[in-house]
Amino acid sequence: MGTEAEIKAAAARRDIPCHVVPLDSQFRCGGSDAYLRWVVRLLGLEPGGPVVWEPDDRMHLLVADSPQEMEALLQERRAQGYGARMSAGYCWRWSPEPAPVPRCRWTSSSVTGPALEPARRPLGVGCAPAALWATDPAGFGQVGCVYTAQGFEYDWSGVIIGPDLVWRGDRWVADPAESKDPVFRRSAAHTDVSRLIRNTYKVLLTRGMVGTVVYSTDAETRAKLRALVTGGLQREVARP
Repeated sequence: MGTEAEIKAAAARRDIPCHVVPLDSQFRCGGSDAYLRWVVRLLGLEPGGPVVWEPDDRMHLLVADSPQEMEALLQERRAQGYGARMSAGYCWRWSPEPAPVPRCRWTSSSVTGPALEPARRPLGVGCAPAALWATDPAGFGQVGCVYTAQGFEYDWSGVIIGPDLVWRGDRWVADPAESKDPVFRRSAAHTDVSRLIRNTYKVLLTRGMVGTVVYSTDAETRAKLRALVTGGLQREVARP
């Protein structure tokens, strides 16, 4: 029930005018349909395979060689007046226990893996709660996940692709064993976990409103991203 034809027919039977309003616009990613198409094709969520990113006037897309490089670029964007946050796949252990040494905090309750070193500050020092991660100024010093990166709150998005999704040869290979997401552990055997993982990164890659900086912990995957996104890190973007 509820198709356009059914609604039109029901309205006609009652002599009620029916006006169809197309809802084909979107406001994520600066309204860049080209960027959204690039992301879903990159991740194999639509047919056709990955394509080279062709920059438009709505979204910026960059590839970093390290999380430190990604963070430094996002810091520059913040200095220009943009909002920025970092997020990552759910590939590292989350724990309510404080870490014994300073490390990059994951939203409200976790510690990092090697991908996010070097350490910066102890857990619990100037950290935002998960619900305010995207809006509290302290949130930039933390790394969010798919459950906290849900809105339109920040301009630049730094995304870390973990070892649960790597590029091998001519395709993506998803490894559920690398995921620490309890949702996957509860999933039924017939669930397409590969698609769930790829959809997780689709969410993360489409949170920024102005630009995205992506980094993969896997060298072959970084090489693939580099081949699709030409040009180095751009440092000349300034807020209009």
